[in-house]
Amino acid sequence: MHRFDIADTAVILIDHQVGTNTWAATTPLDLLRRNVIILATFAVGTGMPLVLTSSQETNANVQGPLMPELQDIAPDAFAARIKRTGVVNAWDDPAFAAACRATGKRNYVMAGVTTDVCMVSPAISALEEGYNIQVVCDACGSSNQIAEEMSWRRMERAGVGLTTTNAIVAELVKNWASPAGAVAFPLLTS
Repeated sequence: MHRFDIADTAVILIDHQVGTNTWAATTPLDLLRRNVIILATFAVGTGMPLVLTSSQETNANVQGPLMPELQDIAPDAFAARIKRTGVVNAWDDPAFAAACRATGKRNYVMAGVTTDVCMVSPAISALEEGYNIQVVCDACGSSNQIAEEMSWRRMERAGVGLTTTNAIVAELVKNWASPAGAVAFPLLTS
């Protein structure tokens, strides 16, 4: 498996919306939010590109807006977020795919809710286009464990790497005594 490095990696967060997050029964909501916050904060703190997208934010009773913490952590990425109008596979939205490509990075750390509906397809689509993908499983979640496990299997079989928040941050840091380590260590120990 290709090892990721800060210099050649972008963080892509898909549909971490206040309503959608509650559908992720396989990952406790507090853990899901914690890990999304870590990924976004680490990206901003290390200068990694961060791409955000949402689906039907105006459907406030179901999906709702992106997590408000993302606006606080990454106001520029939040303002530039791709607001999809219902396209399920985010990669099929030309604006989203273009935003990811525009990072100039070949490696994507991706997470999204729900895993089975919103994460599998864009991860596989980006992989098929030649990008290296690692999906952060504990910053994702599905409505039930069967759906989550089938999503992991499908992505793995396609060649998508599966990881966790702590593992991918440690892989990117490489050395806790580095500037990236100074960003990461407080995030992972809080």
